[in-house]
Amino acid sequence: MTRSREKAQALRSSGIEAYVCDAYDAEGLLRAVRDARAEQIVHLLTDLPAEIDMRRFEQETASTGRLRRVGTANLIAAAAAAGVTRIVAESIAFTYEPVGGSVKTEDAPLASATLPFVAEPVADLERQVLAAGGIVLRYGWFYGPGTAFASDGSWAVSLRRRRLPIVGAGSGVFSFLHVDDAVSATVAALEHTQPATYNVVDDEPAPLHDWVPAYARAVGAPPPWHAPAWVGRLAAGRLAVEMMNELRGASNALIKRELGWQPKHASWREGFQTALG
Repeated sequence: MTRSREKAQALRSSGIEAYVCDAYDAEGLLRAVRDARAEQIVHLLTDLPAEIDMRRFEQETASTGRLRRVGTANLIAAAAAAGVTRIVAESIAFTYEPVGGSVKTEDAPLASATLPFVAEPVADLERQVLAAGGIVLRYGWFYGPGTAFASDGSWAVSLRRRRLPIVGAGSGVFSFLHVDDAVSATVAALEHTQPATYNVVDDEPAPLHDWVPAYARAVGAPPPWHAPAWVGRLAAGRLAVEMMNELRGASNALIKRELGWQPKHASWREGFQTALG
């Protein structure tokens, strides 16, 4: 499902049956779910710009926050009315509260105190999906073809333009996920029968000061420069500096144990070299 006729046509040209519908149109959404004779629903609704300005992060993520709250409620209602009993929904693995250890399991608290405009809609989506008997997949930072980390994506462009320095210690921990591995985890979740929340990430959470130089080499960008935190705050804002230095990574132990899932690209180190797209 997409609200764009152009995107629907592109999906159809790939052999996919596409429906044009807005998640805020409850009646149209119900018609689409019924017409599709859906057995299960995979909920991946987002509304993010191609490149996010960290100085405007709250404003640029507000629309996706509303989708997570209202769009999710509409989708669950449509599923229930159409007799669809299973839903798998996208969440994110990088909104854990930046306290304690650097790698978090699914029971760790979300960053409602430090990043409420992202964490609170995420928590709302997760509550709704779990209450409906669904599965929440907290995906890591996507890389691979068509993503912001692709060779022609916004992160690569920023590095080539020398606009992605390592600010401060660069100790914030990122957990990556190749898009092909996101697909395989989603398929595995469709076979699961109990409500659950899973981190879907690769095996190697990494601090920014480790992965940015490797990513720069992979996309043919010059080595990143280093900047003190005060320069970063002036250039990109407080939130960008905090993410670069305080972000927590995520553990994939639970989904491996319960669903038997294994990422094809176990580490971003190999993935950046062979599968950026």
